[in-house]
Amino acid sequence: MNRASTLERLETEREPWDVVVVGGGATGLGVAVDAAARGYRTVLLEQSDFAKGTSSRSTKLIHGGVRYLRQGNVSLVLEALRERGILRRNAPHLVHDVPFVVPSYDWWESPFYGIGLRLYDVLAGKEGFGASRHLSRAETLEHLPTIETDGLRGGVLYYDGQFDDARLAMCLAATASDLGAAVLNYLPVVGLLKDGGILGGVVAHDAETGREWEVRARVVVNATGPWTDALRALDDVAAAPLLRPSQGVHIVLPRRFHPGDAAIMVPHTDDGRVLFAIPWYDRVVVGTTDTPIAVAPLEPRPLAEELEFLLAHAARYLTEDPRAEDVLSTFAGVRPLVGNAAEERSAAISRDHTLLISESGLVTITGGKWTTYRKMAQDTVDHAAVLAGLPERPCPTADLPLHGSGAADGRRGPLSPYGADAGAIEALAQSEPGLAVALEPRLPYVGAEVVWAAREEMARTVEDVLARRTRALLLDARASIEAAPRVAELLAAELGRDGRWRDQQVQAYRELARGYVIEGTFRGRPLAAP
Repeated sequence: MNRASTLERLETEREPWDVVVVGGGATGLGVAVDAAARGYRTVLLEQSDFAKGTSSRSTKLIHGGVRYLRQGNVSLVLEALRERGILRRNAPHLVHDVPFVVPSYDWWESPFYGIGLRLYDVLAGKEGFGASRHLSRAETLEHLPTIETDGLRGGVLYYDGQFDDARLAMCLAATASDLGAAVLNYLPVVGLLKDGGILGGVVAHDAETGREWEVRARVVVNATGPWTDALRALDDVAAAPLLRPSQGVHIVLPRRFHPGDAAIMVPHTDDGRVLFAIPWYDRVVVGTTDTPIAVAPLEPRPLAEELEFLLAHAARYLTEDPRAEDVLSTFAGVRPLVGNAAEERSAAISRDHTLLISESGLVTITGGKWTTYRKMAQDTVDHAAVLAGLPERPCPTADLPLHGSGAADGRRGPLSPYGADAGAIEALAQSEPGLAVALEPRLPYVGAEVVWAAREEMARTVEDVLARRTRALLLDARASIEAAPRVAELLAAELGRDGRWRDQQVQAYRELARGYVIEGTFRGRPLAAP
């Protein structure tokens, strides 16, 4: 993917596009892949970077949603389990199964949760990742060696899926591009084009050059996640708000806190959510909270009470109580939950997706979750194609291997998430002096990945590289700050930027990354700033 050449396509295109997708998160990228795979001429416009918002801030799970069984939403679980299996087949370099253990401390917990998880297995059918079973106390400790032992009776083991959300987003962007879609970041939509009240395209603003583009299309899809209502209001100022956003927060800990081979799942926390402690890239991700918020910011920040909540709950279940200074990174994401006046808590709102078509013809898709992005995209393109009068074509994405899926055996170590592209990155690392050197000793990334991100993945900023093309910001925010000058140097060489740009990028990244570190005074103790 190359931003300059893609902009040239907008410049030279004379006929309206078939589909314009607004939003470069999981849903929008999925819609672009689906539309392009059906042969529709497709362009995707993202206001910031791909997966900048919610889609890079998930719990890193591809799952059926165990908690929805408790709500009785069997249809949602069935759909998610089917999509989980499809995604593992289509992107095996990014999605893999992982064991989970529900520890039991009361006599009733193992039989109670065991019944629910056996139902989970039955619903998965041939798409199952492995059979659940009861564990003795000794077996539970084999999987979870640092679990709190006081009162531990045993547990229940089951299997679900894990992934790297930002890398999957980049995989979808590359897949859409491979299929002929024009995919662009840093091109926010600032206006809509209408003729007689009928929507016929969008006005986009290039954040880098300031140029405005009129992009005409037969149908426009609003896939902007937490910012869904803002685009709906641009279409119709009288449109009633659709979303009730909720913030979820995670903390990232060193692996020593949970060195076992299985994730920990606590079915019910104080706020009614499920709590996970999940091994991920030699770290442990603990989450998540559920806090209703009024406005969805582009860069959400954890609240002090959310961090307190996670540290307190982690301490309940781990033999070593994590302290604020142990946290390598924190991150927050906004869930675009579709509201219901009858619901009082966002933890109780369903993750079913919602599809709407306005009087002008704006197609809005919102809600849902990463696991079901493909089905959401299929439903959206089915309706959008009919609305636009496009030729009827079947959806091929259930059997469509995603970009990089040709090499997924993990033998390339840290480069395995790139799949078939890993060999090209290895060759790049050997082609130029210094590109095989780690960006920072505490991080598993090398200079070649920065160059690759600029040349092939449309990275435009230091943040793009350290937050999403790699996961340095989440793995160790302080270490990522130390890596920023080297990343800025490599990016500047690739993008033709000067020393002033490098300095500005490093400073901007430092300010951003400080928001991922617990600093100042926490629980009455002074902490050093990064």
